[in-house]
Amino acid sequence: MERKSFIQLSSLGLIPLAFKASAQSKKNKLTIPPDLKAGDTIGIVCPAGFATKEDVAPAVFQLQQWGFTVILGETVGKRNNTFGGTDEERAKDFQAMLDNEAIKAIMCATGGYGSVRMIDLLDFTNFKKKPKWIIGFSDITVFHAHLNRVCKTASIHSKMCGSFPKDISGADPVQMAALDTIRKALLGEPLYYSIASSTFNRVGEAKGELIGGNLKILENMSGSISSPDTAGKILFVEDVSEPLYNIDRMFCNLLRSGKLNKLQGLIVGSFTSIKPDTPDSPFGKDVYSIVMEKVGAFNYPVCFDFPVGHQKNNVALKCGVQHQLVVTQEQSSLTEIK
Repeated sequence: MERKSFIQLSSLGLIPLAFKASAQSKKNKLTIPPDLKAGDTIGIVCPAGFATKEDVAPAVFQLQQWGFTVILGETVGKRNNTFGGTDEERAKDFQAMLDNEAIKAIMCATGGYGSVRMIDLLDFTNFKKKPKWIIGFSDITVFHAHLNRVCKTASIHSKMCGSFPKDISGADPVQMAALDTIRKALLGEPLYYSIASSTFNRVGEAKGELIGGNLKILENMSGSISSPDTAGKILFVEDVSEPLYNIDRMFCNLLRSGKLNKLQGLIVGSFTSIKPDTPDSPFGKDVYSIVMEKVGAFNYPVCFDFPVGHQKNNVALKCGVQHQLVVTQEQSSLTEIK
């Protein structure tokens, strides 16, 4: 295009779509925090439930074995009822971790409940300039959702301190393999997972940004500034200790709020410790039928029984990073795209 023509179009507000698309793509691109290296410092903090120094000791030991330096936040060992300190104390401690440039990643000690009570007390200004990995799952889904939607920054959904085995030497190999995916994620090793396909899967291939976490937390984020935009993305969900009718209700929320209709793909992790139905009034559906009912009008791939959730085999996933999902009759695979 000649410069004169471009100036004329610009003055009329008719900038070619190619330029608009390029600007929009750059605007929506998420920031990926830097990979860690041996000697880097990881901070441990309690943004939700309380944890003692003894509770986090196995995680500290393992992180040090991987070559990292560990610093404990002031909320570790602090308690205010079910929380790791008051909302203000937890926010102050987390803020210190965010602003400390020597700390390259923040691992949450435990989940429970409380992140949503303090996240709006945080100032992410410095974090956006020099981002770092924030690590955790369950209640920490509040952070994954907020970082994705508001801060436009990737994060790591994985086990946290409360999930590390107390005796590493005698730990379950499956649990240790899942823990090692945290190390790989932090060091920048590409993550790849392959599992046997469930008979309930819907085959297909998808590429897109990976987002998700705990289903209950995602439901609770609806209508807030932290509610993630799922359009064009691969969504993963998991939950624990919910009755089937409530799992159905949460998927109804995703459907009615438009979070299922423009997905590239759906990954369903574990739904452990499902509360039993009332004997004389069963719900009549399992997780598989609940999900497939809600996505029946769409044609993207659906993968069940993925190793993510409240279980030993809870692997690390990079929220906000591009992935490829392939679901066939024989196996399902999820590959991080570098």
